[in-house]
Amino acid sequence: MNKDLIDWVFSFFHLILLTGVLIYAVVSLFMGNTLRFGVIMACLVAYYFLVLHKNVMKEIRRKRKKGETGENKK
Repeated sequence: MNKDLIDWVFSFFHLILLTGVLIYAVVSLFMGNTLRFGVIMACLVAYYFLVLHKNVMKEIRRKRKKGETGENKK
């Protein structure tokens, strides 16, 4: 399989899972379970900074660099 396709599927799968966990946290909050909401949100924030932040910043720098070279300009 193509590496780009595998990366896309992996990213999409994680997006679906993270969205589901976020929805579960919000539902828990509206049901009155603020402790569960706080724990889930704290874990999501920790997951972002421990796993995703480095790659997100790398992608932002790559997009900015690509824009500076004039490849995206009309």
